[in-house]
Amino acid sequence: EVQLVESGGGFVQAGGSLRLACAASGFTFNADYAIGWFRQAPGQERVGVSCIHTLDNDTYYTDSVKARFTISSDSAKNTVYLQMTDLKPEDTAVYYCAAEWFQYCWRAMADQGAEYWGQGTQVTVSS
Repeated sequence: EVQLVESGGGFVQAGGSLRLACAASGFTFNADYAIGWFRQAPGQERVGVSCIHTLDNDTYYTDSVKARFTISSDSAKNTVYLQMTDLKPEDTAVYYCAAEWFQYCWRAMADQGAEYWGQGTQVTVSS
């Protein structure tokens, strides 16, 4: 059974940093997966933030987080990280990790068709 467990959310002031982690079980990073971070702010649709592909480490970032967020993976720990710096109030949202088998990152972000989703972790950035 595939499970994704997010951690690392919290409350931070604008300009601060957080690192989110997505621990995956039920598959290994030797398999063909796009693992992405999505976020949903109150009253807004869920959007794709960043993605990394397990086989070639290809990455994707939505424009609003480029140069501020960095996605990485640790295959030994089966964990994907999202390092978030220079956080802004508009980054406030519930952040979800998702894994989609045999998919490109750009498509995974656009279609949001992942088979597996975590429970989400809250990130709150105060001004």
